[in-house]
Amino acid sequence: MKFNALRPRRLRRTAAIRSMVRETVLQPSDFVYPIFVVPGTNVKEEIPSMPNCYHLSVDNAVKLAEKLYEMGIPAVEVFGLPEYKDEIGSSAWDMTSPVQRAIKAIREAVPDMVIVGDVCLCQYTSHGHCGCLCGHEVDNDKTLPLLAKVAVSQAECGADIIAPSDMMDGRIAALREALDQDGLQNTIIMSYAVKYASAFYGPFRDAADSAPHFGDRRGYQMDPANMREAMKEVDLDMDEGADIIMVKPALSYLDVVHQVREHINRPVAVYNVSGEYAMVKAAAANGWIDEKRIVLEELTSMKRAGADIIITYHAMDAVKWMKEEAGK
Repeated sequence: MKFNALRPRRLRRTAAIRSMVRETVLQPSDFVYPIFVVPGTNVKEEIPSMPNCYHLSVDNAVKLAEKLYEMGIPAVEVFGLPEYKDEIGSSAWDMTSPVQRAIKAIREAVPDMVIVGDVCLCQYTSHGHCGCLCGHEVDNDKTLPLLAKVAVSQAECGADIIAPSDMMDGRIAALREALDQDGLQNTIIMSYAVKYASAFYGPFRDAADSAPHFGDRRGYQMDPANMREAMKEVDLDMDEGADIIMVKPALSYLDVVHQVREHINRPVAVYNVSGEYAMVKAAAANGWIDEKRIVLEELTSMKRAGADIIITYHAMDAVKWMKEEAGK
């Protein structure tokens, strides 16, 4: 048998050689860590469906942000559970709510940390939907000024990036206009442009108490079967002024991530969502998988597909493991 003169196994022979020719390399700077803030002080309660993730009062959220920054993780995304809910979600722009207070406190304690504010209404409305209702339907256009209030409140508190996750039509233009009118032209918009109506969100809805009280969100989030629609959403949001485009979830949509990366020249983010995280944790707890290898492989696949930014609950573990590998 005659071999080709090029033997690919030569470049896989040792760990040092494999490292030299590695095409995709994870860095701590790739990650954004999501945090959940709640009312009260000295609160740290583990979320049952998300092991090692916690509901934190503002004081403990600040301590976590300081630890993350020391580890080299440059950014947090702040989600919150409010003290009150109503039909329009007015606590979402209340400057005394946990999210606004946490953004202010983290900005003061860790000035160089990148802070992302999640802009949506589902955690704040009494009905659990992402906007103002007209009967049993979300009224798209009446929701836009409410989302604008949320974005401005978070940016005024010190958020570098606001990330609308509601999937209302026209929201990027509405938020950009509101931010600019308030003198917040430098606030970045990271759009959840490609957000699918996914079953992978289950644990998050437990964590954020945001499950809809009737129906579901398939009337505004995307059909998991659709790719061309994703490109349409991306184009619309870019035309309206989105600075960063996000695909959510990540693992089951890496084909979409790759298509988005090929389609645009702006940064691409992915959200490695709660269900993806919980499945790994559950399998690892049963001894069925090697958690370290699985997590690093998954995160590498997201970056390889084209993600510049990875929002993930695995960030702290991943950085620890990456440093261990580098120290060998």
